Amino acid sequence: MRSSELKEADTELAPNFPEPHIIAADRSWRILIAAGSDAVGSLDSELPRYGHQVATVDTGRMALKLFDRADLVLLDPDLPDFDGFEVCRSIRARHTIPIIVVTDRNSELDCVLGLRSGADDYVTRPFGIRELMARIDSLMRRVSPQPESGRTTTNCGALRVDEGAREATLHGRALALTRKEFDLLLMLSRRPGIVVSRKQILGEVWDGSWSQHTVDTHVSSLRAKLGASDWIVAVRGVGFKLMPRA
Repeated sequence: MRSSELKEADTELAPNFPEPHIIAADRSWRILIAAGSDAVGSLDSELPRYGHQVATVDTGRMALKLFDRADLVLLDPDLPDFDGFEVCRSIRARHTIPIIVVTDRNSELDCVLGLRSGADDYVTRPFGIRELMARIDSLMRRVSPQPESGRTTTNCGALRVDEGAREATLHGRALALTRKEFDLLLMLSRRPGIVVSRKQILGEVWDGSWSQHTVDTHVSSLRAKLGASDWIVAVRGVGFKLMPRA
């Protein structure tokens, strides 16, 4: 499908993530399954048994509308409206949410295409639910780092960043941040008034992957959520610094 069509699928709705039936995991994740009805199988009933909340969509358009309400996306490339790899590429261009491709396509080429489109992992059927859960747990451990020992809260003027709870508040009001927005804000808040280079940001927040444009996009989003552009000041040719404000 045309990329322009993919961009039109903006976020309008919120998926219904039901409460899990059995809490059998250390942490509960909101998992969005994007697959045709025949491909979902029993995942929507098995994953809740491990303590996770699951919502399903059967089109790429709906996946693009709802992915940012989830913690993880399970994506089948064989969708009825858009090519699933294009959907993956479009999500990845806008967000760093973990994506696992779940598919019948077991060729090396398809696996390469899936990973190059931005997927974090590629799982082919048939697979056991335990294998899938192990892959999900492994991926989520990598993308959800634990707070440093003895370091929980950073105050920068009216901004408070709670590393342990992964929450940020401004004047006591909670900020709705994506995972990477929080990681970026936390990094800058640890060095108030100090310039942090784009290269250093990419290395710490994105493990050196993605591009400098990714940093600029997330900085722009953070400024909007903080309500003022001078919270995060750009130093031309170098990087950014967080300037505490009352």
